[in-house]
Amino acid sequence: MRAIRSFCIVFVLGGAFTVSQVRAQEPASPAEQTPQKPALPADGSSRPEPPAPKIQTVNPNDTMAGKQPKRILYIIPNYRAVSVNSKLPPDTLKTKFWLATQDSFDYSNFIFVGMLSGIALAENSQPTFGHGGAGYGRYYWHIFADTGIGNYMTEAIVPTLTREDPRYYTLGSGGFFKRTGYAVSRLFITRTDAGHNTFNISEIVGNGAAAGIGNAYYPAQSNTWVKTYQRWGTQIALDGVFNIAKEFWPDINKSIFHQKY
Repeated sequence: MRAIRSFCIVFVLGGAFTVSQVRAQEPASPAEQTPQKPALPADGSSRPEPPAPKIQTVNPNDTMAGKQPKRILYIIPNYRAVSVNSKLPPDTLKTKFWLATQDSFDYSNFIFVGMLSGIALAENSQPTFGHGGAGYGRYYWHIFADTGIGNYMTEAIVPTLTREDPRYYTLGSGGFFKRTGYAVSRLFITRTDAGHNTFNISEIVGNGAAAGIGNAYYPAQSNTWVKTYQRWGTQIALDGVFNIAKEFWPDINKSIFHQKY
């Protein structure tokens, strides 16, 4: 878990730093450049000619600013991210459960769970699971259950009870630290179905409940509560990293990949 979290942090921060460097090297737009002085008439008189009418130029990429795709790099699901200035209707019971289902059973989640299972096996985080193929299988179905229960608790069940919106609304403007702070703050602040800010019960309580439910299928051990808190904290930390990835992905996609993804 620690290795995956570290990799995600390095990827997100590196990508965001690259975007800031690319933006700094971009030439100024025509509106930002110094206007030229009007030319003098051909007869040499001092009266300048009337300025030519201004032509409004539109950068077609501006319409893509802050636009969130359904997937990042065609692989990572991005269903919960909302593009900048998008006006969406409130989530219904059906759409919240469908959102959790998409995140839980998307093909990429099986790959992600496989990566986490391999790391957990290498770290021998649950010695009773054993080693080899059998041990890997035990890690796999436990972690798959963890992610699935966590998705349904944070994106469907708890948001339905508290009338919260589990989607991530992209800020899309401001400096690196401002946007990073905003992304992390969404772990604790979310929107209600009515569009007001509220404490993010779905994230904090939902992940805590999912970690507690995990005790029903994990082997009993002396440090059960320690393991519970570790699963709880790890999932919240991963959600924070993914929030940062969602926030900066439109910029990375535009500046580095030229909207290919």
